[in-house]
Amino acid sequence: MRTLIKSSLLLLFMMPLSFFAQSTVSGTVTERDTGMPIPGANVIIKGTTTGTTTNFDGEYTLDGVDLDDVIVYSYLGFATQEIPYTGQETINVTLGPDTAVLEEVVLIGYGSTRRQDATGSVEQISSEEFNKGAIVSPEQLISGKSAGVRITGGNGAPGGGGEIRIRGGSSLSANNSPLIVVDGLPLDQRGVQGVRNQLNAINPNEIEDFVVLKDASATAIYGSRASNGVILITTKKGKKDSGLKFEYNLDASVGTITETVDVLDADQFRNLIENTPGTDLSLLGEANTDWQDQIYQTALGSIHNFTVSQGFDNIYYRVNFNHTNQTGVLKTDRYTRNAINLALNGDFLDNDLKLTLTAKGSMDENDFADQGAIGAAVNFDPTQPIYDPSSPFGGYFEFRNGNDAYGLATRNPLALLKQRDSHGQTDRVITNFNVDYRLPFLEGLRFNLNAGVDYAENDGYNRRPLTSAVVTQPIPDNEVYWGFNRNTLLDFYFNYKPVIEAINTNVDLTAGHSYQEFFISSQTKYADYQAENNLVITPLVKNRNALESYFARASFDIADKYLISGSYRMDGSSRFSKDNRWSSFPAVSVGWKINNEDFLKDSETLSELKLRAGYGVTGNQEVGNNYGYIAYYSPSKTGASYQFGNTFYNTLRPEEFDANLKWEELKTYNVGLDFGFFNDRFSGSVDAYHRTTDGLLAFVPVPAGANLSDQLLTNVGETVSKGLEIGLNGKIVQTDAINWNVNYNITFQDLEITKLSLGENPNFFIPQGGISGGVGNTIQLWKTGIDPTTFFVYRQVYDSNGDPIEGAYVDVNGDNVITEADRQPYKKASPDFYMGLTNSFNYRDFDFSFTFRGSFGGYMYNNTQSSTGFVGAGTVTPAPYYSNFNSNVLTTEFEKSQFFSDYYVRNADFVKLDNISVGYLIPGEKVDFRASLTATNVLTISDYKGLDPEIAGGIDNNFYPRPRTYALGLNLTF
Repeated sequence: MRTLIKSSLLLLFMMPLSFFAQSTVSGTVTERDTGMPIPGANVIIKGTTTGTTTNFDGEYTLDGVDLDDVIVYSYLGFATQEIPYTGQETINVTLGPDTAVLEEVVLIGYGSTRRQDATGSVEQISSEEFNKGAIVSPEQLISGKSAGVRITGGNGAPGGGGEIRIRGGSSLSANNSPLIVVDGLPLDQRGVQGVRNQLNAINPNEIEDFVVLKDASATAIYGSRASNGVILITTKKGKKDSGLKFEYNLDASVGTITETVDVLDADQFRNLIENTPGTDLSLLGEANTDWQDQIYQTALGSIHNFTVSQGFDNIYYRVNFNHTNQTGVLKTDRYTRNAINLALNGDFLDNDLKLTLTAKGSMDENDFADQGAIGAAVNFDPTQPIYDPSSPFGGYFEFRNGNDAYGLATRNPLALLKQRDSHGQTDRVITNFNVDYRLPFLEGLRFNLNAGVDYAENDGYNRRPLTSAVVTQPIPDNEVYWGFNRNTLLDFYFNYKPVIEAINTNVDLTAGHSYQEFFISSQTKYADYQAENNLVITPLVKNRNALESYFARASFDIADKYLISGSYRMDGSSRFSKDNRWSSFPAVSVGWKINNEDFLKDSETLSELKLRAGYGVTGNQEVGNNYGYIAYYSPSKTGASYQFGNTFYNTLRPEEFDANLKWEELKTYNVGLDFGFFNDRFSGSVDAYHRTTDGLLAFVPVPAGANLSDQLLTNVGETVSKGLEIGLNGKIVQTDAINWNVNYNITFQDLEITKLSLGENPNFFIPQGGISGGVGNTIQLWKTGIDPTTFFVYRQVYDSNGDPIEGAYVDVNGDNVITEADRQPYKKASPDFYMGLTNSFNYRDFDFSFTFRGSFGGYMYNNTQSSTGFVGAGTVTPAPYYSNFNSNVLTTEFEKSQFFSDYYVRNADFVKLDNISVGYLIPGEKVDFRASLTATNVLTISDYKGLDPEIAGGIDNNFYPRPRTYALGLNLTF
């Protein structure tokens, strides 16, 4: 009995505790559309840190769950689910795709579309995917990120830009760069006076994303400027209903060159001179000078960004101040930027009226080094000293006869740098005001007005003292210049998006008008800045052109399966005569969302499968001279002037012209396939294109006296290009703790000139690719049937040891004599294919990323070897001095120049580790702190023996080396 009572009392005591006991829940998490398990999904009790993740089979077990708790199930790319706990032992959950991801919007010309509804070749690159580090020029952010987009970095000058090519370019003498549109304002494709790179006015820190429009069906709405693709840059804005936020970023960098041109050192040079018959050993000095070491330095840089942003109910803003200061690896070279970026947004009338103001004000300052010092350092006698106490040239050693420098002698490389004072400043404002109004009288109708201006003023000077060996009187030694660029835009369009339920179709209609005007003015004055006399003033140059356009686009999405889109643009350009002023640029494209068909919509693996095809016509009006279709006079160059008193005035000269000049017209066919598996855990796209450029603009020879010149810019030819682009994306691991993404892209391309001359001569060609050595020598050619970057050389003959035999070439035509007729097209500078690989890894607050690029099938002409790689290059001079040699002379032992030997055309395949970065975030209650280390231009794998296997144009000569840069980054957000 006593046992029964005790047991009953214990039971009564324990019963209340059972109401507070914690339970265990288990179950599985699967994909709604495929039923497949989701490994790594997060299962967390809402409002706590208590949680778990699913295993490989999507299974989980969650302990410590109380009644009335809410369990949150989440996974990246899927919509989050919240389920109240009411005592269940098992909860199985299915997660559907996140509609926000499916509805991802990308910009297109004059509007936007859902990513899944795009029918053209369009790619968006967001800030999360950008290359990291101390980046000054915006295009460096996306190098290696997109198939079909090749960015060749410029030289190593601070603030220098790169060459951007989308699908390889399409022209010969006209501009091959894409049209760049910043916050709705198309930039002048000719650039801006006085700056190293016109994109430097856009602070890379303030860019939200790039959208690349590649094929004509996507770009044709930009008409006469879209043949080389379009890049849309969107800058960052504030966020609505956000608190006051401050952010400070610092990137401090150190850059060093990794290689110099391989020339003879002093001992090697003396030995060669001593063993060369007929040389005068008394001309040698006693020094041992590494001239390249004298002109290069460690480059230091810092980039500061301070940002303030805040959002209210209907107004939000973002203000950024940027200070950039970078020295070059070439002494006396410096770039400085101070910039303010403003974004002000307002949403009014229940969000029906949206106003956006963006403004970018920048002050670029440059101290320009004399890059001629690079070639001088390669060529200067290494046995001579840097300084000469008896020298009248500021104490620098120079080759001279008494107090006069030898006219053709190489100048002291360090003196070229130190005795030059070259400074330029460009003040620039890019501002754009956009009005977007949802009209109340018709649902789905919007009116968009865009007004923008890009205005820049520049001034500067170039000076040398009279003690410089470069200055030869009476040539003035002081150049002062000034100018301005003005680019104004006004465009508007109506956009109407009705839904026709009867045929289950979404319609998107756009129609608008655009007017843009470009104006450039400049003037230069030359004078002796010490005596202030002998003035030479060039006439004021004014250069204006305007573009008026009408455009329309219609897109139809039928049953969320079938896509049809067409656009039309009519452009009128002041650059052409009234007979050729207007032209039309139509485009049409279709798409089929195969994954939405009944036979695939229940697929367990396929999340996207879309087939695209398009055709479009685009143009290229960047023909250089704005007035190439009319007879006009231009100011003569310095030296062709007449004197009146103490002032020299330039003369005027008539210029050649073509009254029938018109823009190039490019026709493009594009077929593409977009695909995704496992809710786009693995996705990609494949595009194939065929392009034909008609009315090709090129400078061609004309008979002497026929048109005031021996060359004329006219429409003469045709090119055909073909390509295949593949882009792959893999989300290897995606959890709240770990994100690991890999992107790979590869591009195959081919470009061929199919028509060039006005006549029918099959052997007609135009020499191209000027080289150092001799006067007027060229190493490339334009000719039908070949790539425009093809080299034009003799085929070298080698001995049994594989060494080149001097002067021995293949007799191609079999006439037993080597003549110009034996020079043959051989290899090309443009690659057959190129690729990019990006890896991005995040583990909680730790991040690691890198980018590789590769280029294959391209060749480089090593002009540094051919110009000084023979004994006569340094010993045969008209005055008593010698020049240095490229060390290749020890291999070939050439006595005379062999400029046109294919021996110097070398394979330029490479793989580069462009960028590697590691960072760590320390979150705080009030302040978040992140530190990072980044290295750029880290590693180059190549068999090319020159300075760098990646030089635009394919000719390696006096190249300003790119530094390897290490950057420490600090970020504070509070």
